[in-house]
Amino acid sequence: MHKYASPKFFYSLAGRMTPWLGGVTALLLLSGLYLGLFVAPPDYQQGESYRIMFIHVPAAWMSMFVYMLMAGSGAVALVWNIKLAEIFASCSAPIGASFTFLALVTGSLWGKPMWGTWWVWDARLTSELILFFLYIGYMALEASIDDPRRAARASAILALVGVVNIPVIHFSVQWWNTLHQPASVSKMGVPTIATSMLIPLLLMALAFTVYFFVAVLIRMRNDILERERHTGWVAQMLESKP
Repeated sequence: MHKYASPKFFYSLAGRMTPWLGGVTALLLLSGLYLGLFVAPPDYQQGESYRIMFIHVPAAWMSMFVYMLMAGSGAVALVWNIKLAEIFASCSAPIGASFTFLALVTGSLWGKPMWGTWWVWDARLTSELILFFLYIGYMALEASIDDPRRAARASAILALVGVVNIPVIHFSVQWWNTLHQPASVSKMGVPTIATSMLIPLLLMALAFTVYFFVAVLIRMRNDILERERHTGWVAQMLESKP
C-alpha cells in the first residue's frame, strides 16, 4: 500500500474513489436534510428556527476536524518530507476555511432570534473566528512563497502553532461564561438531544465529512497534475487520452 503515497499512484486511486464517495455524500445529504427538515419535531423552546443546527453544527465540527487533519499532514510532511502530505494540507485549507465561514454565518443567523443580535464576542464565536483567520493566514503564507516545498514547510509550522486554538474552541463553553449552549452530543454519557434530532444531525455530520474527502481528492488530483506536469507519467497519461 505504500506505493499510493506517491503522487502517480495516488492520482489513480483518488480518481476511482471520487465517484463512489460523491454518491455516498448525496445519499447522506438527502437523508439528513429530509429527516432534519420534515421529520424532526420543532424544538419546545426554539421552534422551527433550531433547524439551522443541521448545517451549523456539522460545519463547526468540520472546521476543527479539517484543521487537525491539515496540521497533522503538515507535521508528517515536516518529519518525513512526503510530498503527498504537503499536497493534502494545501488542498484542505480552502475547504476548511469554507466550513469555518459557513459555521460563522449560520451561527449568526441562529443567534439573531435566540440572542437578539447577529454577533457577540462570545468565547466560542471569537475562537471560531480566530480559526477562520488561521486558515486565511495559512493560505496567504503559502501563496507568498514561490517554491511549493518551502511554502509547505512554512505553512505547516503555522498550522501546528494554531492547533492550540482547537481545544479552546471545544472547551470554551466549559471554561468561561458564554451565551453559546454547551455540547449536547460530544459529552460523555447519553446525549441530551432527542433521538429524532440526533439521527439527522449525525447523518449531516457524516455527509459533510464524506463531502470533504470528495472535495479534497478532486483538489489533490488537480494539484498533482500541476506539480507533476513535467514528469513522464503525466505526459504519458495525457497522450493516452483520446
